[in-house]
Amino acid sequence: MYMAKDMDSMPHLTAEDRKRLGITLCGMNLKTPVIGASGTYGFGMEYGDFIDLADVGAVVSKGLTPLPREGNPGVRIAETPSGMLNSIGLENPGVDHFLEHILPESRKLGTAFIANFSAGCVDEFAVMAEKLDVPGIDAVEVNISCPNVKDGGIVFGTDPHAAAAVTRAVQEHTSKPVIMKLSPNVTDITEIARAVEAAGADAVSLINTLMGMVVDIERHRPLLGNVTGGLSGDAVRPVALRMVWQCHQAIDVPILGMGGVTTGTDAVEFMLAGATAVAVGTANFMNPHATIDVVEGIEAYCEEQGVSDVNELIGALEC
Repeated sequence: MYMAKDMDSMPHLTAEDRKRLGITLCGMNLKTPVIGASGTYGFGMEYGDFIDLADVGAVVSKGLTPLPREGNPGVRIAETPSGMLNSIGLENPGVDHFLEHILPESRKLGTAFIANFSAGCVDEFAVMAEKLDVPGIDAVEVNISCPNVKDGGIVFGTDPHAAAAVTRAVQEHTSKPVIMKLSPNVTDITEIARAVEAAGADAVSLINTLMGMVVDIERHRPLLGNVTGGLSGDAVRPVALRMVWQCHQAIDVPILGMGGVTTGTDAVEFMLAGATAVAVGTANFMNPHATIDVVEGIEAYCEEQGVSDVNELIGALEC
């Protein structure tokens, strides 16, 4: 069992660290380029016993929806080699409960707060964007890896026209920076990235999970109650890194890179490939201190390499 560290004994970022590690993402001045990823960081408060959240660049909320959701029935998480599958089904208390009962606490975290949300149709995305356009939310991350229930069940993130329509609707109903979270389950990730950029996205985050499944050979049935789930963790990192690099060549808006980020070395790879910031996800389940470990790893790399400003790393890959 992971034991919470003594908060008084935790290393805190010095003024010099903050100067070296600070980045700007969509107008947000973040103290570090490391962010707690949606779906793995709760609403931020859950990690307060383990780390000083003021040393994390930002927290991204778990996915919010228009109405409360109980999530998928049956088994919802399964370990895989170097990763995990999840089919949680966007379990969450709904946007109205979040705004009334949770956001007041999230505003006290001492770091930037990004609200992640999804919806079933373009109109619902617009309503969600408008509801979340409130003080205490610094940006929104829009999950388009979900079905469009009004258009034959297509997934918004796999169709450039649908992705662009959602982007425009969100932009028209919020004053917050709009970060579009892209699905890797496509033939050409850059086609979707270009579409959302043209529609007004302020940034993109990638990658969301890859689709996978596990079979219970004793029962001759899928292990997950929803049959398939999203693969995350170390196993997806090479795919995520490749997609971040491809999008960096194709678009001009910032990229929030994610997918198997566990160490400072992983984070530096993503930044060299073109990510302005990185999100730590599955690693948090193994180690609640993972985000700070990544921050410290980046700082150690910069010290060793004589890098005075972490922004020097962004897109510095030589091919």
